[in-house]
Amino acid sequence: MKTTIPPSIITPSHPDHGLLTAIADEISDRAGGETALAAEFPAMLRQCIDDVIMTPKTGRRSYDELEKTEKTYIGTRVEIELRAMLRLPKGKLDTVILGYDVDIKNTMGSNWMIPTEAQGHPCILVAADEARALCYLGLIVTRPDYLTLGQNKDAKKSISAPGFANILWLLQDHPYPPNFWRTVAPEVVERIFAGQSGNQRMANLFREVQGTPITRDVVEAVAKQQDFMRRIRSDNGRGTRDHLAREGILLLSGHYDAPLISALNLPLCSASEFISYRPVLQAEIDLAARHGIAL
Repeated sequence: MKTTIPPSIITPSHPDHGLLTAIADEISDRAGGETALAAEFPAMLRQCIDDVIMTPKTGRRSYDELEKTEKTYIGTRVEIELRAMLRLPKGKLDTVILGYDVDIKNTMGSNWMIPTEAQGHPCILVAADEARALCYLGLIVTRPDYLTLGQNKDAKKSISAPGFANILWLLQDHPYPPNFWRTVAPEVVERIFAGQSGNQRMANLFREVQGTPITRDVVEAVAKQQDFMRRIRSDNGRGTRDHLAREGILLLSGHYDAPLISALNLPLCSASEFISYRPVLQAEIDLAARHGIAL
């Protein structure tokens, strides 16, 4: 996305203010409030992208490695998932909000391509900036004055530089989870997936990447097992947690081990995240023991 976006001029005196604020309020209400929207939307967007990259299966680690058709499908996937998240119906365009036909446009670049049938209608604008791990969610009425004069061979137009000021932002420059595999060195990825079994791969993951919250989706993709959650807990000495404990490494769940994670001053983990850590002080080992984990 553009690094410099003009301030929004959607104020009460703007002709689109009433419509866009009403749609924004409806989106926020359907998401469960502004806080819920700010949490769920980035996670949804991250999932849409990662499900197409499929690092564990393909070895690809970034959006840039996708085929053109796969990049196009991400936009379709975002449209479907956003409708599902907000419980919105399908319409003549992508959806209907408060009786208005609304299009949903997604970009991984710096602008959106607006088709002729969506021009003049309210649009939901979605963007992901993979390099900066930022996401965007905005609303605009795609009036001709806000669009470029030029168009592509399909008669699609972009939002002009001045037109960006007519976007009402629900989320702007908002952090969203980076692609986990972009944060890991290639040689580390190779060592993680060198494990022959799910247990071995999960142990490699938490052995190699410590002190960093890791999502359930990453763990599931590495494990390639239906019962990976059983393995990640203590499992009569056979689980990943048991193997790592024998090496002096804690494997903690944000759901079950939140007090210990906090006591060790480790990064905050959500209920669906995990984190590993090798205690270096006897006081930390004793602390783990008091929480029921013997190293």
